Amino acid sequence: MSGMLRRLAIAIAVCFLWVGCSSKSNQPIRVGILHSATGSLASNEQSVAQATRMAIDEINENGGLLGRRLESVPADGQSDPEVFVKEAERLIIDEKVDVLFGCWTSASRKAVLPVLRQHKQLLFYPLQYEGLEESPDVVYTGAAPNQQMVPGIKWSVDNLGKRFFLVGSDYVYPRTANILARFQLEVLGAEVVGEEYLVLGSQDLTGLVERIRAARPDVILNTINGDSGKAFFHELARAKVQAVTMSFSTTETEFKRLGPDLPVGHYATWNYFESIDTPENRRFVQRYKAKYGADSVTSDPMEAGYFGVYLWAQAVETAESVLPEDVKKTVGGQSLLAPEGLVSIDSISHHTWKTVRVGKLQAGGQFQILWTSQGPVRPQPYPLYRQPAEWEAELQRLYESWGGQWMNPAKS
Repeated sequence: MSGMLRRLAIAIAVCFLWVGCSSKSNQPIRVGILHSATGSLASNEQSVAQATRMAIDEINENGGLLGRRLESVPADGQSDPEVFVKEAERLIIDEKVDVLFGCWTSASRKAVLPVLRQHKQLLFYPLQYEGLEESPDVVYTGAAPNQQMVPGIKWSVDNLGKRFFLVGSDYVYPRTANILARFQLEVLGAEVVGEEYLVLGSQDLTGLVERIRAARPDVILNTINGDSGKAFFHELARAKVQAVTMSFSTTETEFKRLGPDLPVGHYATWNYFESIDTPENRRFVQRYKAKYGADSVTSDPMEAGYFGVYLWAQAVETAESVLPEDVKKTVGGQSLLAPEGLVSIDSISHHTWKTVRVGKLQAGGQFQILWTSQGPVRPQPYPLYRQPAEWEAELQRLYESWGGQWMNPAKS
């Protein structure tokens, strides 16, 4: 009798084990999407969240990943780095997501880094940024400075003029990017005639624009983010400022909101424009418009959020695992033909090889592409004219000056 009971107990245990394993293998892979749905950056970030979800839906339509369905788990960063930290922790601890896609400003990304490190999680970050960072917990699908700002400044000096005014939002990306801009402009024989920063969300830009007009620049290098960008271009038009802007943070989606005040003839440097005429991009644009509305537009951060999902999926398939520590080992070297062209994750830095483009804004809100790099440019997170330790000291100085934050804590 005891032998029969033992055999029965073993059979029950095996049954429960099989059911448990089978149940787990059928559970969805949970994908955290950490972008602002409220606050001054919501209008920027939600378009990236939509493009990210579109890639997830497409993968599901094609059978999922490792035989499992992907499930989007949204979180609202509320345009506040402190909220991004709390929501990242909630997604990892409570929602038990397998990967994170998101963050917009460098302030939010840097705030989230310790959370990623603590929980050994992986974030795909879709924005252009200041560089000066390499983390094994982040895959950077946006541009490093040598893939956007550096070639954009060189093109501006060669084609637009020699007098530059630097304007940006007051957080870590514009501040450190303009250190690089000043150095490059000096080397190229150009002049910086002014430099100003706005607290995120600022709307009264009258004084700033008057100072720009008084300085008489040829070119305004623009790294303003969020809702302030709309106010900035409205005020430039009202004040009849003659200088053109070269934007590094403003895309088709932001310009679309200007409506009849669209600043035709201004410039931007990105890796992706909706006007790229390739089969891959035409399919991407068509799918996005079919899903989110015929009047929708696509942009560089959206495209980087979109192809990042596919690069992650390839790394998961290579690793045969969704565990972040396994995916980190296989994501380097992953490549695909994205809407912007061939992209590849650098095996050392986890930044992306990307093609650079300069565009001029046309009536209707699309960019005429005026210049394109010869091919994908290797990412260089740390500009070579300073040692990494010097850059780190500069970042620490900014961090301390803002009271242990990565952005100016003042209210707009």
